[in-house]
Amino acid sequence: MERTMLLRHCVENFGRIFLPTTKKYLGANAVPMLHWRQLHCSSDVTAKLKDPPSVKKPPDELPVFQYIGKHTKRVNKAFVWGNTVTGALGIPDFLDPPPRKKVRKYQSVPYCLQDFSQDVRTASCGYGFTILTSLKEKGKVWGTGMNTDSQLGLQKAIRTTHEGARVIVLDYVIAPAPVDLPFTQPQETQVLQVACGRAHTLILTDREGVLSVGNNAYGQCGRPVVESEEYSGSLQVNRIRIDGKVKQLAAGLDHSLFLTEDGEVYGCGWGADGQTGLGHYNSEHRPTKLQGDIQGEKIKQVATFSDCCLAVSEKGDLFGWGNSEYNQLAAVTETTQVNVPRQLQFNYIGKAIQVAVGGTICAVLNDQGQVYVWGYGILGKGPKLQETPIPEQLPEALFGQNEFHPDVSVREIKAGLNFFAAVSTSGDLYTWGVNKHGCLGLGHQKDQYFPWKVSLPGEVLTVDCGVDHMVAIIKSLL
Repeated sequence: MERTMLLRHCVENFGRIFLPTTKKYLGANAVPMLHWRQLHCSSDVTAKLKDPPSVKKPPDELPVFQYIGKHTKRVNKAFVWGNTVTGALGIPDFLDPPPRKKVRKYQSVPYCLQDFSQDVRTASCGYGFTILTSLKEKGKVWGTGMNTDSQLGLQKAIRTTHEGARVIVLDYVIAPAPVDLPFTQPQETQVLQVACGRAHTLILTDREGVLSVGNNAYGQCGRPVVESEEYSGSLQVNRIRIDGKVKQLAAGLDHSLFLTEDGEVYGCGWGADGQTGLGHYNSEHRPTKLQGDIQGEKIKQVATFSDCCLAVSEKGDLFGWGNSEYNQLAAVTETTQVNVPRQLQFNYIGKAIQVAVGGTICAVLNDQGQVYVWGYGILGKGPKLQETPIPEQLPEALFGQNEFHPDVSVREIKAGLNFFAAVSTSGDLYTWGVNKHGCLGLGHQKDQYFPWKVSLPGEVLTVDCGVDHMVAIIKSLL
Protein backbone atom coordinates (compact mmCIF):
# COMPACT_ATOMS: atom_id res chain seq x y z
CA MET A 1 0.00 0.00 0.00
CA GLU A 2 2.81 2.38 0.88
CA ARG A 3 4.58 1.55 -2.37
CA THR A 4 1.37 2.33 -4.38
CA MET A 5 0.89 5.68 -2.63
CA LEU A 6 4.55 6.56 -3.18
CA LEU A 7 4.28 5.76 -6.92
CA ARG A 8 1.10 7.87 -7.24
CA HIS A 9 2.80 10.77 -5.47
CA CYS A 10 5.81 10.53 -7.83
CA VAL A 11 3.58 10.54 -10.93
CA GLU A 12 1.62 13.57 -9.74
CA ASN A 13 4.86 15.48 -9.08
CA PHE A 14 6.20 14.34 -12.46
CA GLY A 15 3.07 15.73 -14.16
CA ARG A 16 3.36 19.10 -12.45
CA ILE A 17 6.97 19.46 -13.63
CA PHE A 18 6.72 17.85 -17.07
CA LEU A 19 3.38 19.11 -18.43
CA PRO A 20 4.29 22.82 -18.67
CA THR A 21 7.50 21.88 -20.50
CA THR A 22 5.56 19.60 -22.86
CA LYS A 23 3.10 22.34 -23.75
CA LYS A 24 5.95 24.78 -24.28
CA TYR A 25 7.54 22.63 -26.98
CA LEU A 26 4.47 20.95 -28.47
CA GLY A 27 2.29 24.05 -28.54
CA ALA A 28 -0.98 25.08 -27.03
CA ASN A 29 -2.85 22.28 -28.80
CA ALA A 30 -0.77 19.58 -27.14
CA VAL A 31 -2.90 17.44 -24.86
CA PRO A 32 -0.75 15.10 -22.77
CA MET A 33 -2.66 11.95 -21.74
CA LEU A 34 -1.29 10.70 -18.46
CA HIS A 35 -2.99 8.39 -15.93
CA TRP A 36 -1.15 6.93 -12.98
CA ARG A 37 -3.14 3.66 -13.04
CA GLN A 38 -1.75 2.98 -16.57
CA LEU A 39 1.78 3.08 -15.20
CA HIS A 40 3.46 -0.02 -14.00
CA CYS A 41 7.19 0.54 -14.18
CA SER A 42 7.17 3.46 -16.65
CA SER A 43 4.95 6.33 -17.78
CA ASP A 44 3.39 7.06 -21.24
CA VAL A 45 2.92 10.55 -22.56
CA THR A 46 1.20 11.13 -25.90
CA ALA A 47 0.46 14.35 -27.65
CA LYS A 48 -2.40 15.05 -29.97
CA LEU A 49 -1.73 17.87 -32.47
CA LYS A 50 -4.78 19.61 -33.87
CA ASP A 51 -4.86 21.43 -37.25
CA PRO A 52 -5.88 25.08 -37.12
CA PRO A 53 -9.52 25.46 -38.22
CA SER A 54 -8.46 27.65 -41.20
CA VAL A 55 -6.49 24.82 -42.85
CA LYS A 56 -8.58 22.52 -45.02
CA LYS A 57 -6.78 19.55 -46.46
CA PRO A 58 -8.17 17.48 -49.32
CA PRO A 59 -9.08 14.04 -48.04
CA ASP A 60 -6.75 12.05 -50.28
CA GLU A 61 -4.56 14.70 -51.93
CA LEU A 62 -1.64 16.90 -51.04
CA PRO A 63 -2.42 20.59 -50.43
CA VAL A 64 -2.25 22.88 -53.48
CA PHE A 65 -0.48 26.23 -53.16
CA GLN A 66 -1.06 29.06 -55.64
CA TYR A 67 1.99 31.30 -55.73
CA ILE A 68 0.87 33.73 -58.45
CA GLY A 69 -2.43 35.01 -59.74
CA LYS A 70 -4.24 33.29 -62.58
CA HIS A 71 -3.98 36.40 -64.73
CA THR A 72 -0.31 37.14 -64.08
CA LYS A 73 1.38 38.05 -67.39
CA ARG A 74 4.72 36.50 -68.30
CA VAL A 75 7.22 39.12 -69.39
CA ASN A 76 10.42 39.19 -71.39
CA LYS A 77 13.52 39.43 -69.22
CA ALA A 78 17.18 39.85 -70.12
CA PHE A 79 19.84 37.60 -68.57
CA VAL A 80 23.53 38.45 -68.96
CA TRP A 81 26.85 36.74 -68.22
CA GLY A 82 30.53 36.84 -69.09
CA ASN A 83 33.10 39.64 -68.76
CA THR A 84 31.92 42.37 -66.37
CA VAL A 85 34.91 44.74 -66.49
CA THR A 86 33.72 46.68 -69.54
CA GLY A 87 30.25 47.26 -68.06
CA ALA A 88 28.64 45.32 -70.92
CA LEU A 89 26.48 43.30 -68.50
CA GLY A 90 24.81 46.42 -67.14
CA ILE A 91 24.99 45.38 -63.45
CA PRO A 92 26.42 48.32 -61.46
CA ASP A 93 27.02 46.27 -58.29
CA PHE A 94 29.58 44.16 -60.12
CA LEU A 95 31.93 47.12 -60.65
CA ASP A 96 30.77 49.46 -57.88
CA PRO A 97 29.86 47.00 -55.12
CA PRO A 98 28.14 47.89 -51.84
CA PRO A 99 30.16 47.88 -48.59
CA ARG A 100 31.95 44.63 -47.71
CA LYS A 101 31.47 43.31 -51.26
CA LYS A 102 34.25 42.73 -53.78
CA VAL A 103 34.41 43.81 -57.41
CA ARG A 104 33.24 40.96 -59.64
CA LYS A 105 35.38 40.64 -62.78
CA TYR A 106 33.33 37.94 -64.45
CA GLN A 107 29.90 36.33 -64.11
CA SER A 108 29.87 32.67 -65.14
CA VAL A 109 26.15 31.99 -64.67
CA PRO A 110 23.16 33.91 -66.07
CA TYR A 111 22.22 36.99 -64.05
CA CYS A 112 18.91 38.82 -64.44
CA LEU A 113 19.21 42.42 -65.60
CA GLN A 114 16.73 43.56 -62.95
CA ASP A 115 17.52 47.27 -63.07
CA PHE A 116 16.34 47.30 -66.68
CA SER A 117 12.61 47.19 -65.97
CA GLN A 118 11.53 47.35 -69.61
CA ASP A 119 9.91 44.41 -71.38
CA VAL A 120 12.93 43.51 -73.54
CA ARG A 121 12.41 43.12 -77.29
CA THR A 122 15.88 42.63 -78.82
CA ALA A 123 19.53 42.78 -77.77
CA SER A 124 22.88 42.90 -79.53
CA CYS A 125 26.38 42.35 -78.15
CA GLY A 126 29.29 44.41 -79.45
CA TYR A 127 32.95 44.38 -78.54
CA GLY A 128 32.53 45.16 -74.84
CA PHE A 129 29.10 46.79 -74.98
CA THR A 130 25.43 45.85 -75.26
CA ILE A 131 22.41 47.49 -76.91
CA LEU A 132 18.83 46.72 -75.80
CA THR A 133 15.37 47.64 -77.10
CA SER A 134 11.99 47.59 -75.39
CA LEU A 135 8.45 46.42 -76.13
CA LYS A 136 6.97 49.00 -73.76
CA GLU A 137 8.70 52.09 -75.11
CA LYS A 138 8.91 51.54 -78.84
CA GLY A 139 11.20 54.34 -79.92
CA LYS A 140 13.85 53.92 -77.26
CA VAL A 141 17.23 52.20 -77.24
CA TRP A 142 19.41 51.53 -74.18
CA GLY A 143 23.15 50.91 -74.07
CA THR A 144 25.68 49.76 -71.50
CA GLY A 145 29.43 49.09 -71.55
CA MET A 146 32.27 50.67 -73.51
CA ASN A 147 31.49 54.03 -75.08
CA THR A 148 34.95 55.24 -76.12
CA ASP A 149 33.71 55.93 -79.68
CA SER A 150 30.16 57.02 -78.78
CA GLN A 151 28.81 53.63 -79.87
CA LEU A 152 26.20 54.20 -77.14
CA GLY A 153 25.60 57.76 -78.28
CA LEU A 154 26.58 60.77 -76.23
CA GLN A 155 26.50 59.76 -72.55
CA LYS A 156 27.07 62.44 -69.92
CA ALA A 157 27.13 62.74 -66.15
CA ILE A 158 27.50 65.54 -63.61
CA ARG A 159 30.57 65.33 -61.38
CA THR A 160 30.67 67.41 -58.23
CA THR A 161 33.96 68.43 -56.64
CA HIS A 162 35.09 71.10 -54.21
CA GLU A 163 35.41 73.41 -57.22
CA GLY A 164 31.76 72.88 -58.16
CA ALA A 165 29.73 70.75 -60.56
CA ARG A 166 30.74 70.03 -64.14
CA VAL A 167 29.48 67.83 -66.96
CA ILE A 168 31.73 64.97 -68.07
CA VAL A 169 31.52 62.62 -71.05
CA LEU A 170 31.29 58.94 -70.13
CA ASP A 171 33.58 56.51 -71.96
CA TYR A 172 32.14 53.64 -69.91
CA VAL A 173 28.54 53.07 -68.80
CA ILE A 174 27.89 50.40 -66.18
CA ALA A 175 24.06 50.36 -66.29
CA PRO A 176 21.62 50.56 -69.23
CA ALA A 177 21.25 54.20 -70.26
CA PRO A 178 18.98 55.67 -72.98
CA VAL A 179 20.62 56.42 -76.32
CA ASP A 180 19.47 59.80 -77.61
CA LEU A 181 18.16 59.36 -81.17
CA PRO A 182 16.68 62.13 -83.36
CA PHE A 183 13.41 60.44 -84.29
CA THR A 184 10.84 62.68 -85.95
CA GLN A 185 8.02 60.51 -84.56
CA PRO A 186 9.39 59.00 -81.34
CA GLN A 187 6.00 57.84 -80.05
CA GLU A 188 5.07 55.98 -83.25
CA THR A 189 8.49 54.70 -84.34
CA GLN A 190 9.33 51.12 -83.37
CA VAL A 191 12.94 49.94 -83.16
CA LEU A 192 12.96 46.53 -84.85
CA GLN A 193 16.58 45.44 -84.56
CA VAL A 194 20.02 46.58 -83.44
CA ALA A 195 23.44 45.31 -84.55
CA CYS A 196 26.79 46.04 -82.90
CA GLY A 197 30.30 45.94 -84.36
CA ARG A 198 33.68 46.65 -82.81
CA ALA A 199 32.82 50.27 -82.01
CA HIS A 200 29.71 51.16 -84.04
CA THR A 201 26.00 50.48 -83.72
CA LEU A 202 23.28 50.09 -86.35
CA ILE A 203 19.59 50.67 -85.50
CA LEU A 204 16.69 49.50 -87.71
CA THR A 205 13.26 51.12 -87.35
CA ASP A 206 9.88 50.56 -88.98
CA ARG A 207 9.25 54.20 -89.93
CA GLU A 208 12.54 56.06 -90.01
CA GLY A 209 14.93 53.72 -91.76
CA VAL A 210 18.40 52.84 -90.45
CA LEU A 211 20.46 54.98 -88.08
CA SER A 212 24.10 54.56 -87.06
CA VAL A 213 26.31 55.85 -84.24
CA GLY A 214 29.92 55.30 -83.23
CA ASN A 215 33.23 54.89 -85.01
CA ASN A 216 33.25 55.68 -88.74
CA ALA A 217 36.97 55.41 -89.50
CA TYR A 218 36.28 53.14 -92.50
CA GLY A 219 32.80 54.35 -93.47
CA GLN A 220 31.03 51.58 -91.54
CA CYS A 221 28.36 54.05 -90.35
CA GLY A 222 27.41 54.79 -93.95
CA ARG A 223 28.73 58.36 -94.10
CA PRO A 224 31.91 59.94 -95.50
CA VAL A 225 35.09 59.42 -93.48
CA VAL A 226 36.38 62.58 -91.76
CA GLU A 227 40.11 62.55 -91.19
CA SER A 228 41.15 62.87 -87.52
CA GLU A 229 37.50 62.85 -86.41
CA GLU A 230 37.08 62.71 -82.63
CA TYR A 231 34.55 60.01 -81.77
CA SER A 232 34.50 60.27 -77.98
CA GLY A 233 31.64 62.53 -76.91
CA SER A 234 30.31 62.75 -80.46
CA LEU A 235 26.76 63.94 -81.18
CA GLN A 236 26.82 62.42 -84.66
CA VAL A 237 23.83 60.22 -85.55
CA ASN A 238 23.66 59.25 -89.21
CA ARG A 239 20.62 58.27 -91.27
CA ILE A 240 21.69 55.67 -93.82
CA ARG A 241 20.09 55.85 -97.24
CA ILE A 242 19.57 52.54 -99.03
CA ASP A 243 17.47 51.68 -102.08
CA GLY A 244 14.68 49.50 -100.77
CA LYS A 245 13.32 48.81 -97.31
CA VAL A 246 15.83 47.18 -94.96
CA LYS A 247 14.64 44.15 -92.96
CA GLN A 248 17.87 42.93 -91.32
CA LEU A 249 21.21 44.33 -90.18
CA ALA A 250 24.59 42.67 -89.55
CA ALA A 251 27.66 44.42 -88.14
CA GLY A 252 31.18 43.07 -88.41
CA LEU A 253 34.43 44.30 -86.97
CA ASP A 254 34.43 47.55 -88.98
CA HIS A 255 31.93 46.87 -91.75
CA SER A 256 28.15 46.77 -92.08
CA LEU A 257 25.68 44.68 -94.08
CA PHE A 258 22.06 45.52 -94.90
CA LEU A 259 19.43 43.08 -96.21
CA THR A 260 16.34 44.49 -97.92
CA GLU A 261 12.86 43.02 -98.19
CA ASP A 262 13.59 42.33 -101.86
CA GLY A 263 16.42 39.99 -100.81
CA GLU A 264 19.25 42.30 -101.88
CA VAL A 265 22.40 42.82 -99.78
CA TYR A 266 24.24 46.14 -99.38
CA GLY A 267 27.63 46.61 -97.73
CA CYS A 268 29.93 49.41 -96.56
CA GLY A 269 32.96 49.95 -94.33
CA TRP A 270 36.36 48.29 -94.13
CA GLY A 271 37.08 46.04 -97.11
CA ALA A 272 40.69 44.94 -96.62
CA ASP A 273 39.62 41.26 -96.53
CA GLY A 274 36.81 41.63 -99.05
CA GLN A 275 34.22 41.65 -96.27
CA THR A 276 32.13 44.37 -97.94
CA GLY A 277 31.67 41.95 -100.87
CA LEU A 278 31.97 44.75 -103.44
CA GLY A 279 34.65 43.18 -105.65
CA HIS A 280 37.60 45.13 -104.23
CA TYR A 281 39.64 45.49 -101.05
CA ASN A 282 39.08 49.19 -100.40
CA SER A 283 36.94 50.89 -97.79
CA GLU A 284 33.56 52.22 -98.92
CA HIS A 285 31.29 54.63 -97.02
CA ARG A 286 28.30 54.40 -99.39
CA PRO A 287 26.15 51.29 -98.83
CA THR A 288 26.50 49.53 -102.18
CA LYS A 289 24.63 46.55 -103.59
CA LEU A 290 26.57 43.27 -103.65
CA GLN A 291 26.78 41.26 -106.87
CA GLY A 292 28.67 37.99 -107.40
CA ASP A 293 26.82 34.70 -107.01
CA ILE A 294 23.97 36.28 -105.03
CA GLN A 295 22.90 38.39 -108.01
CA GLY A 296 19.34 37.39 -108.88
CA GLU A 297 19.01 35.38 -105.63
CA LYS A 298 16.58 36.38 -102.89
CA ILE A 299 18.64 36.37 -99.72
CA LYS A 300 16.75 35.75 -96.46
CA GLN A 301 19.54 36.20 -93.88
CA VAL A 302 23.09 37.54 -93.60
CA ALA A 303 25.60 37.02 -90.78
CA THR A 304 29.00 38.42 -89.85
CA PHE A 305 31.02 39.05 -86.72
CA SER A 306 34.66 39.70 -87.53
CA ASP A 307 35.70 39.76 -91.22
CA CYS A 308 34.01 36.68 -92.70
CA CYS A 309 30.43 36.88 -94.02
CA LEU A 310 27.76 34.28 -94.78
CA ALA A 311 24.33 34.50 -96.38
CA VAL A 312 21.48 32.07 -97.06
CA SER A 313 18.88 32.35 -99.81
CA GLU A 314 15.20 31.50 -99.73
CA LYS A 315 16.00 28.42 -101.83
CA GLY A 316 18.32 27.23 -99.07
CA ASP A 317 21.63 27.91 -100.83
CA LEU A 318 24.70 29.10 -98.91
CA PHE A 319 27.03 31.97 -99.89
CA GLY A 320 30.21 33.40 -98.38
CA TRP A 321 32.79 36.16 -98.78
CA GLY A 322 35.48 37.98 -96.82
CA ASN A 323 38.27 36.50 -94.72
CA SER A 324 39.19 32.83 -95.19
CA GLU A 325 42.43 32.51 -93.21
CA TYR A 326 40.95 29.61 -91.22
CA ASN A 327 39.37 27.71 -94.12
CA GLN A 328 35.94 29.27 -93.67
CA LEU A 329 35.66 29.66 -97.45
CA ALA A 330 38.10 26.93 -98.52
CA ALA A 331 35.34 25.33 -100.60
CA VAL A 332 35.58 28.17 -103.14
CA THR A 333 39.13 29.54 -102.80
CA GLU A 334 42.71 28.56 -101.99
CA THR A 335 43.51 32.13 -100.98
CA THR A 336 42.73 33.85 -97.70
CA GLN A 337 40.33 36.46 -99.09
CA VAL A 338 37.19 36.52 -101.22
CA ASN A 339 35.85 39.94 -102.29
CA VAL A 340 32.54 38.91 -103.90
CA PRO A 341 29.83 36.51 -102.69
CA ARG A 342 30.50 32.95 -103.80
CA GLN A 343 28.13 29.99 -103.50
CA LEU A 344 29.31 27.27 -101.12
CA GLN A 345 28.34 23.93 -102.66
CA PHE A 346 27.50 21.96 -99.52
CA ASN A 347 24.51 20.12 -100.96
CA TYR A 348 24.63 17.29 -98.41
CA ILE A 349 23.58 19.59 -95.56
CA GLY A 350 20.07 19.97 -97.00
CA LYS A 351 18.14 23.23 -97.23
CA ALA A 352 19.89 25.93 -95.20
CA ILE A 353 17.64 28.35 -93.31
CA GLN A 354 20.07 30.16 -90.99
CA VAL A 355 23.80 30.87 -90.68
CA ALA A 356 26.16 32.10 -87.96
CA VAL A 357 29.80 33.16 -88.19
CA GLY A 358 32.37 34.17 -85.56
CA GLY A 359 36.02 35.07 -85.81
CA THR A 360 37.24 31.72 -87.19
CA ILE A 361 34.15 29.52 -86.87
CA CYS A 362 31.00 29.03 -88.94
CA ALA A 363 27.68 27.22 -88.53
CA VAL A 364 24.59 26.54 -90.62
CA LEU A 365 21.12 25.37 -89.58
CA ASN A 366 18.97 23.39 -92.02
CA ASP A 367 15.20 23.03 -92.25
CA GLN A 368 15.34 19.80 -90.23
CA GLY A 369 16.77 21.62 -87.22
CA GLN A 370 20.22 20.09 -87.70
CA VAL A 371 23.43 22.04 -87.01
CA TYR A 372 26.59 21.83 -89.13
CA VAL A 373 29.89 23.50 -88.16
CA TRP A 374 33.22 24.23 -89.85
CA GLY A 375 36.27 26.50 -89.63
CA TYR A 376 38.93 26.53 -86.91
CA GLY A 377 38.47 26.34 -83.14
CA ILE A 378 36.24 24.45 -80.73
CA LEU A 379 33.51 23.29 -83.09
CA GLY A 380 31.43 21.08 -80.81
CA LYS A 381 32.48 17.52 -81.71
CA GLY A 382 35.11 17.10 -79.01
CA PRO A 383 38.74 18.15 -78.57
CA LYS A 384 39.97 16.12 -81.54
CA LEU A 385 38.08 18.18 -84.12
CA GLN A 386 39.72 21.61 -84.25
CA GLU A 387 39.66 22.35 -87.95
CA THR A 388 37.57 21.35 -90.95
CA PRO A 389 36.98 23.14 -94.28
CA ILE A 390 33.59 21.46 -94.85
CA PRO A 391 30.56 21.40 -92.53
CA GLU A 392 30.22 18.49 -90.09
CA GLN A 393 26.96 17.72 -88.34
CA LEU A 394 26.63 17.87 -84.58
CA PRO A 395 24.62 14.96 -83.13
CA GLU A 396 21.01 15.94 -82.52
CA ALA A 397 21.09 14.26 -79.11
CA LEU A 398 23.42 17.02 -77.91
CA PHE A 399 20.51 19.47 -78.22
CA GLY A 400 18.00 17.47 -76.20
CA GLN A 401 16.56 15.07 -78.76
CA ASN A 402 15.90 11.58 -77.37
CA GLU A 403 13.25 8.86 -77.28
CA PHE A 404 11.17 10.89 -74.82
CA HIS A 405 11.52 14.12 -76.84
CA PRO A 406 11.90 12.96 -80.45
CA ASP A 407 10.66 16.23 -81.95
CA VAL A 408 13.17 18.55 -80.26
CA SER A 409 15.50 20.32 -82.69
CA VAL A 410 17.40 23.60 -83.02
CA ARG A 411 15.59 26.75 -84.18
CA GLU A 412 18.26 29.44 -83.80
CA ILE A 413 22.07 29.57 -83.95
CA LYS A 414 24.45 32.40 -83.05
CA ALA A 415 28.22 32.79 -82.83
CA GLY A 416 30.53 34.96 -80.77
CA LEU A 417 34.21 35.52 -81.44
CA ASN A 418 35.11 31.86 -80.77
CA PHE A 419 32.03 30.21 -79.29
CA PHE A 420 28.55 29.15 -80.38
CA ALA A 421 25.02 29.31 -78.98
CA ALA A 422 21.91 27.39 -80.08
CA VAL A 423 18.26 27.68 -79.00
CA SER A 424 16.11 24.55 -79.23
CA THR A 425 12.43 24.29 -80.11
CA SER A 426 11.77 23.47 -76.45
CA GLY A 427 13.17 26.88 -75.44
CA ASP A 428 16.49 25.65 -74.05
CA LEU A 429 19.86 27.29 -74.65
CA TYR A 430 23.03 25.35 -75.43
CA THR A 431 26.54 26.84 -75.63
CA TRP A 432 30.02 25.55 -76.50
CA GLY A 433 33.45 26.88 -77.41
CA VAL A 434 36.12 29.02 -75.73
CA ASN A 435 34.80 29.98 -72.29
CA LYS A 436 36.72 33.19 -71.64
CA HIS A 437 35.45 34.99 -68.52
CA GLY A 438 32.66 32.41 -68.19
CA CYS A 439 30.96 33.71 -71.35
CA LEU A 440 29.22 30.34 -71.93
CA GLY A 441 27.14 30.73 -68.76
CA LEU A 442 27.92 27.24 -67.46
CA GLY A 443 29.16 28.20 -63.99
CA HIS A 444 32.88 27.80 -64.71
CA GLN A 445 35.62 29.11 -67.03
CA LYS A 446 36.68 25.85 -68.66
CA ASP A 447 36.36 25.48 -72.42
CA GLN A 448 33.36 23.42 -73.51
CA TYR A 449 33.91 20.94 -76.35
CA PHE A 450 30.30 19.79 -76.76
CA PRO A 451 27.02 21.74 -76.62
CA TRP A 452 25.91 22.05 -73.00
CA LYS A 453 22.60 23.28 -71.62
CA VAL A 454 22.56 26.64 -69.82
CA SER A 455 20.33 26.87 -66.76
CA LEU A 456 17.76 29.67 -67.23
CA PRO A 457 14.41 30.27 -65.44
CA GLY A 458 12.19 30.43 -68.48
CA GLU A 459 11.77 29.85 -72.19
CA VAL A 460 14.62 31.29 -74.25
CA LEU A 461 13.29 33.51 -77.04
CA THR A 462 16.58 34.66 -78.55
CA VAL A 463 20.24 35.11 -77.71
CA ASP A 464 23.20 37.18 -78.88
CA CYS A 465 26.95 36.73 -78.47
CA GLY A 466 29.83 39.17 -78.09
CA VAL A 467 33.56 38.73 -77.72
CA ASP A 468 33.36 37.48 -74.14
CA HIS A 469 29.79 38.07 -72.97
CA MET A 470 26.25 36.99 -73.88
CA VAL A 471 22.67 38.19 -73.53
CA ALA A 472 19.59 35.94 -73.55
CA ILE A 473 16.01 37.16 -73.70
CA ILE A 474 13.63 34.75 -72.01
CA LYS A 475 9.90 34.50 -71.36
CA SER A 476 9.78 34.35 -67.58
CA LEU A 477 8.12 31.48 -65.73
CA LEU A 478 6.56 33.85 -63.17
